[in-house]
Amino acid sequence: MTWSALQVLASWDMELRNFGRLGRISALTLGGGGIGGVWGRTDRREAVATVHAALDAGITMLDVAPSYGTDFESERVARSFSSADLLITSKVGLPDDHERDFAARIRRGLVASLERLGRDHLDLFLLHTQIRAGAPVPETIDRDGYQEAAAAFAALRDEGLIRAWGITAVGHPDQVLAALRGTPRPDAAQVIVNALDLNGWWAFDGVPPRGDEIVRSAHENGVQVMGIRAVAAGALTSAIDRTTGAGDPVAADFDRAAPFRKVAAEWGTPPAVLAHRYALSVPGVSTVVLGVKNRAELAECVAAEAAGPLSPSEMDALRALAR
Repeated sequence: MTWSALQVLASWDMELRNFGRLGRISALTLGGGGIGGVWGRTDRREAVATVHAALDAGITMLDVAPSYGTDFESERVARSFSSADLLITSKVGLPDDHERDFAARIRRGLVASLERLGRDHLDLFLLHTQIRAGAPVPETIDRDGYQEAAAAFAALRDEGLIRAWGITAVGHPDQVLAALRGTPRPDAAQVIVNALDLNGWWAFDGVPPRGDEIVRSAHENGVQVMGIRAVAAGALTSAIDRTTGAGDPVAADFDRAAPFRKVAAEWGTPPAVLAHRYALSVPGVSTVVLGVKNRAELAECVAAEAAGPLSPSEMDALRALAR
């Protein structure tokens, strides 16, 4: 899929799906990781051009974070669109260290993001830290810490500084499910949704992924699901075009995904397109967050959305690959 093909697809009416407090949003959301350089090399000019192309294609939400790119790059790209009709989401991380005042840290993080974005409120503000069960693990918080954070997010929503709040639902499955069923309840959750249940770094030793159960629980409890890692950080694409460091599980996941690429070839579709069609077809997913870093990659994703949902038999065939 080429950039010129994306220009043709710009006339396509992208599906809009319900997203609770935020109304109806596009089935695809442009993620900030790609335009921030997390998933391989890009530059500011191409990142801004990619956001423009996403808007032209009907995408209505941009999902950024302070940690996406050097010197807050994804938020700085988003600032170029502060006056555009584009929903903006950002995040705050809460490593469980010596400073326990999560409410103050969340507020400081929000204020800093708003300044970088040139906005007076966020449409969606997400906890960017996993919830753990048991002994301390780096870059996680415990259940009590999560409850403190949830109350702080809800207070910011009541103040009008954010329209909605949510969690990155990649923590311990038991704790994620408890958060989706508890109070204060998040408005949204970012859930790993891909055909092979590949979690990459986001896994707890000896704990199998429960993505389908988490999506179902979120849907049953009125929490909007943002599907993330549709291509499993590149494992479900034709080739990984960035360097993977020692111990990076994506390289192993790429090898494990060989049967997926074989099916894609048999069905006559690029693996990335098939992976995104799968995520878009999972019941209960409100929007799929893209990790693209340029217009060419965006074009493949827009083509996947335009191709429509996979059939039940196709979904079953792909799910069988994960067993």
